[in-house]
Amino acid sequence: MPDDDDVYLWLEDVEGAEALAWVRQRNAETVAALTGGERFTELDAGIRAVLDADDRIPMIAWHGERVYNLWKDATNKRGLWRRTTLESYRTDRPDWQTVLDLDALAEAEGENWVWQGATYLRTGPLAGEHRCLVALSRGGADASVVREFDLDSLEFVKDGFELPEAKSSVSWIDADALFVGTDTGPGSMTSSGYPRQVRAWRRGTPVGDAPVVFEGSPDDVSVRATSDPSVDGRRALIRQATDFFNARRYLLIDGELTELDVPQDSGVDIHREWLLVRVRTDWSVAGATQPAGTLLVARLDAYLAGERTLTPLFSPDPHTSLSYAEWTRTGLILVLLADVRSRLELLTFDGGRWQRSVLGHDLGQTDVWQTNADADEQYLLLSSGFTLPPTLRHGVLGSAQAPTILKQGPAHFAAEGIETRQYFATSADGTQVPYFVVGRPDAGPGPTLLSGYGGFEVSRVPAYNAIIGRGWLARGGTYVVANIRGGGEYGPAWHRAALREQRPRAYEDFAAVATDLVERGITTRAQLGAEGGSNGGLLMGVMLTRYPELFGAIVCAVPLLDMRRYHLLLAGASWMAEYGDPDNADDWAYLSLFSPYHNVRDAVPYPPTLITTSTRDDRVHPGHARKMVALLRDRAKDVTYYENIEGGHGGAADNSQMAFKWSLAFEFLWRKLNI
Repeated sequence: MPDDDDVYLWLEDVEGAEALAWVRQRNAETVAALTGGERFTELDAGIRAVLDADDRIPMIAWHGERVYNLWKDATNKRGLWRRTTLESYRTDRPDWQTVLDLDALAEAEGENWVWQGATYLRTGPLAGEHRCLVALSRGGADASVVREFDLDSLEFVKDGFELPEAKSSVSWIDADALFVGTDTGPGSMTSSGYPRQVRAWRRGTPVGDAPVVFEGSPDDVSVRATSDPSVDGRRALIRQATDFFNARRYLLIDGELTELDVPQDSGVDIHREWLLVRVRTDWSVAGATQPAGTLLVARLDAYLAGERTLTPLFSPDPHTSLSYAEWTRTGLILVLLADVRSRLELLTFDGGRWQRSVLGHDLGQTDVWQTNADADEQYLLLSSGFTLPPTLRHGVLGSAQAPTILKQGPAHFAAEGIETRQYFATSADGTQVPYFVVGRPDAGPGPTLLSGYGGFEVSRVPAYNAIIGRGWLARGGTYVVANIRGGGEYGPAWHRAALREQRPRAYEDFAAVATDLVERGITTRAQLGAEGGSNGGLLMGVMLTRYPELFGAIVCAVPLLDMRRYHLLLAGASWMAEYGDPDNADDWAYLSLFSPYHNVRDAVPYPPTLITTSTRDDRVHPGHARKMVALLRDRAKDVTYYENIEGGHGGAADNSQMAFKWSLAFEFLWRKLNI
């Protein structure tokens, strides 16, 4: 068991010569062991074909009068940022205009640029399609370089706004000013590595000289300001995240700062004249108690004046929760989960009250892809299922016509005979835990891959995954998604049930699903694999060290594994509200019981395990994976390791790297589980 004199601490030196030599040796061993056969070649080619397919849906985002898309394929590995009109997009062959060629830019500048998004100027005469701020990451890390881009000349603005590599936040005030949080030297960043200050930065001045309009504490997670385009940028919302789930909010109007009197753990949104509050714990206000999971609305001006008239727009029940809400210009779309199946409702304010209607009947599992909240009432819906390829629909509020199909994705694997079923497993404390099984119901026990996450109120819902379909389902495997506690499938209470000292509930849930799969005859212990990444990688580490008897193999990606030092590594301090503080004796008392790195036992047989990560992951430190592998190797456990040099927390910077990573996982699983 590692202690304070951690003998593997040298592997935390991300780009240290000795650590990278160790990584290269492990990578060479893994590549030699897993990539030589015909099956791996077929897997890699098949997944790459899926990712590079010309007929996949080019997903779009509205900006001004056109829609934008980042397209990656075998020719454009880093991506081609392009645009067209919505009318042209509807056709079989849209007339795309290239805005920025990321591959050409990377070659010209000698950088391994990875696209991180664009922030558009949405107020004033240059709003819409004239200016934006482009974020480019080196190798896929969260930290990025920010550069101003002219959408008319399609060039970076000479002497325009530019920020060096950092975990920055930016928001336009007007064409010549930004709210910015970035690394300007000592005291400007939090202990979690995110901005601590908000500055109002005027064009043509050094960012370090920009006046500070708000400053948080060094122990905050982050501070950021967002200008509100729904009122032409005349106000901004400042969010001071005191931990991952709690924040103080301030309105900045004409230079005057006013703190919003709302629960710090609530979700808050401001749009036009409305204030939205999503309650995460019971809230007593105006003589009534609003239960956790409720969505409330109030008129902002009246609320700021002290009135507390709040209208419930959604109230949870034992089976139904609010996943999220999206504004159009004047309407609000609610995405609800009823036993982890989506239902969409549209709310519009008419005649002095909120009117409710169902949106998109019988569309299956559906999400709001985007709304056009600035100019009109358009919205995009994306529907899919485990075996149902995605469909993108376009709708207009107030129209009698149902949303129309814009694009339909192709089927990347043969789904005939493959069905989706939902079951419930009984966890250790009697809680009923839902899970989805995707496969052939009459196949009998066979290779099964169980996936889970269980943290940060993130929900796992049915969705088309062509990689899983091509690499696992099409080859006869069964795929399972477990909706364990810690997620958001049943609202905030489902998350809180596995928070901090309650974290073992999530692990008991996952173990209960694994047991239930065997009892139902869907698989056997020897043919059951488990897979998860990030917080799901921690889940895999716990399955390995606490429930090894349940699995035939485990795949653990970009994982969090050393719970004694996680808060000292990269963004780890920002997650203490989820897991606890290892420096607090009471917290370490329970963390030590499930920290995978501290619970490896010599005498216990462990299932074969593949652990993967990325050198450029600046969110979850690659030291977690490296040290765990070194420890398992020294204890003579069956462990395989691969570390992608690029990729960030996603593990891959382009389609070829993504295909290779998944092909390693599938080849490993097929070898270990296909008994």
